[in-house]
Amino acid sequence: MSRRERIIEILSSAREPLDVSQIAAALGLSASEAGAIYEDLEHIARSLRRSDKVLLMIPPACRSCGYVFRDLRRLRRPSKCPRCRGERISSPRFIIKHRNEL
Repeated sequence: MSRRERIIEILSSAREPLDVSQIAAALGLSASEAGAIYEDLEHIARSLRRSDKVLLMIPPACRSCGYVFRDLRRLRRPSKCPRCRGERISSPRFIIKHRNEL
């Protein structure tokens, strides 16, 4: 099974949304290899458009002021908050659900 297929399996069977570090741990990857998972998630989101499943993302939020990054162009963890310039940003979390479960 490819890494993307394993990610789909992990996120489909998850009970609650997972962040990239949790996905990497489930795959047995190191923290330095976790960055490639964001690219895989973008590809998975495009691939799932043709199926009955959908990749859902809980957007990252600033832990200092509570700002929520709703309009992200890429699936990445932002480095700074535009409101308070803080760097305490939570990671986005992902889960795969069937469209009829939404």
